[in-house]
Amino acid sequence: MWVNDKKVKKAIGGDQEALLFLIKQEKEKLYRTAYSYVRNEADALDIFQKTVLIAIESIHQLREPKYFSTWLMRICINASIRVLKEQKKVILMNEPNRNSFSLDTEKSAEKLDLLDAIFKLDEKYKTILILRYYEDLTFQQIAELLDEPIGTVKSKGKRALSKIKHLLKGVYVDERAK
Repeated sequence: MWVNDKKVKKAIGGDQEALLFLIKQEKEKLYRTAYSYVRNEADALDIFQKTVLIAIESIHQLREPKYFSTWLMRICINASIRVLKEQKKVILMNEPNRNSFSLDTEKSAEKLDLLDAIFKLDEKYKTILILRYYEDLTFQQIAELLDEPIGTVKSKGKRALSKIKHLLKGVYVDERAK
């Protein structure tokens, strides 16, 4: 989503209304990202609140207004990872969010298996897959967001897909061969 540089400059200058307006523009993307990490509505809302609080406290540190969305997403990702580490949470898929998935179709079962496989990956791989395929960011945008070279991001993405393929191999490849 395009962010108004003038609003960002106002927010950096201390205009709380401008900052809250900008955060409202990004709220759905931030919530989706947080939810994709913790897969729990309450935790995702907590992460969103932490993200907003950190943004309010540190907006004055943002140097380039054009990176506002990237900066805010980075705060959200870091908060999500911190929550997972603090809670050392085991995420169970026994009770999926029925608003997000319909369990009546084969595709829904595949989605659940895919999500389960993604959450078995290391954070560095999980982050790239979530940003690439759930947030629809380009590898260039992910590289900027993670402050890593684009080649590194692409190779991690390729390794992540390879690991996912390996995790799902016994489930789907073997069944389709029958």
